[in-house]
Amino acid sequence: MGSLDASQEKELAVLVTGFGPFKEAYPVNPSWEIAALLPDYLPPDRAKDVAHRSAADLPRVRIVKLPGPVRTSYEYTRDLVPKLWDGAEQKIDYAVHIGMAGPQLVYSVERRGHRDGYGAKDVDGKLLEDEKRHAELGGQWIWHGVPHELLTDLDIDDVHRRWVGRSPSNLDLRVSEDAGHYLCDFIYFSSLAHLWKNQRPKKVVFFHVPLHSDTESLRRGVELVLTLVRSIVESELEKKTLST
Repeated sequence: MGSLDASQEKELAVLVTGFGPFKEAYPVNPSWEIAALLPDYLPPDRAKDVAHRSAADLPRVRIVKLPGPVRTSYEYTRDLVPKLWDGAEQKIDYAVHIGMAGPQLVYSVERRGHRDGYGAKDVDGKLLEDEKRHAELGGQWIWHGVPHELLTDLDIDDVHRRWVGRSPSNLDLRVSEDAGHYLCDFIYFSSLAHLWKNQRPKKVVFFHVPLHSDTESLRRGVELVLTLVRSIVESELEKKTLST
């Protein structure tokens, strides 16, 4: 199998988002702090594992960042997501939504998003109340006919294998099946559902990071996002090569 010629590949764009503060308990959300620290382009590969593609095999990968964090609000997030995918300014090839999990030093990529079961209030003190909205709107409800669960079209197991191979061996990097039925799950499913409804490939993943926002934690988070992005691009390009 020959490697892809980077000069023949268009520049790829990977959107990365992070959430803003959540009430008084979390005035700093590391997910946005990590996203904000990312470079504009995926840097040269520093991995020494010759089994991985070299940097020369990849096209340029632009990292697209929002001007600010995603507000931890159901209404705001629901309004935002279609604009992320349909904006005329920049076509997005892949997306990584980042969110904050608990204090445990665990980093998780989520395989699936959930349509229902959002019972907690957002930063504005509002409930989603989609069950009520669905009952009132019927077929006009935004997610009417959308499956209860949607999975990313990325090969998460392959991405995870590559990601682990590029990361320090002392880190706990997992594949998760439950994004939490809160704003993290909600933005993930919102992206998955928007793409599903428009019959577009669901090239999006959610990445959970610990709640710590000290300098070392943010530095580690940035490195893990960059290796995750590289793993996604490598996995997708290899899949494309094998299918041709």
